[in-house]
Amino acid sequence: MYPIYEAAGRELTLLDKAPGHISPHLHQAVEFVYVEKETLELGVGKELYHMEAGDFGVVFPNRIHHYQAFGGPGGRALFLLAPASMLSPFGNEWQQRAPRNPVIRRENVPADIVNAVHRLFESKKEERAVRQAYVQILFAKAMTRLELEEERGQEDADIVYQCVCYISEHFRETITMPEMAKALGVGRYVLSRVFSGTFHRNFNQYLNETRLNYACSLLMHTDRPVTEVCMEAGFESQRTFNRVFRQFCHMTPREYRREMETANRSAAGGRNL
Repeated sequence: MYPIYEAAGRELTLLDKAPGHISPHLHQAVEFVYVEKETLELGVGKELYHMEAGDFGVVFPNRIHHYQAFGGPGGRALFLLAPASMLSPFGNEWQQRAPRNPVIRRENVPADIVNAVHRLFESKKEERAVRQAYVQILFAKAMTRLELEEERGQEDADIVYQCVCYISEHFRETITMPEMAKALGVGRYVLSRVFSGTFHRNFNQYLNETRLNYACSLLMHTDRPVTEVCMEAGFESQRTFNRVFRQFCHMTPREYRREMETANRSAAGGRNL
């Protein structure tokens, strides 16, 4: 699963997964993506950028972005979400700017970036200072290849931006499409077309996926009881939570937590051999 609105607080989040469709979202982290195999389409704002194996992308905080994958079943991409606090040595001026084109082509990707990406995934249990150093290498090397421009911001009239922001702020609450349409000052049928045409799912599916991604983050990074995770993520009942979880993850929340714990122990054990 993909942590859409949070990146494990102040910590680095690493995801090694098969590329797939990820709906428009935003978060406060800097997101790096490195395509290992096949291809990936990275959408930032209203632009879509094609990525081949070996390409490296950088998405700045609070930028709506999404992914689409049309390659074969063997595709693989590495996603890294780094909190801005890890980039404090660079000041905060870069937070008011954004890359004109967020993708660095394979032939222009410095070897230091490839090495840092792989070292981060191979040493997930390293001290935070070590991981922060690798993140800073990624950012510093990427900045030598990216052309930054002043952040234009999102247009208030951009209904996709309004939808993402509204759900990111209210997904823990009980919300409906009519309520959201009223809050945004648009018709519910306009919203319905936005969700089917841009998000490629209906309102309830997108809302449940958002809640589910947050719940998965809590299951992975906290020891809160499953019932508490369910309520914290905004699900109306344990029954609904379990049904949605099985639908998307093909396992129960407890099985998911055990699987993540086993995977983390195996990764740690492998590095200590």
